[in-house]
Amino acid sequence: MENVRRYRALASLCRQQAAYRPLQNWQLLGQAEHFEYLAEIALKAHFEACNAQREEDQIAAAAWETSAAA
Repeated sequence: MENVRRYRALASLCRQQAAYRPLQNWQLLGQAEHFEYLAEIALKAHFEACNAQREEDQIAAAAWETSAAA
């Protein structure tokens, strides 16, 4: 999640700089879009990892309940 925060902060900084640098604004806005894309990928990876861990925990709990009942 720390990477997501950093990427979004960098994207915001690029957008702010684009407002003050009209000759470079397309390049800076492109960089901002790239950082937002990286943030989206990092966020998606984080939630996929969380969901995978949750599924593993549920499987382990079900296996423990089955062995305890036997």
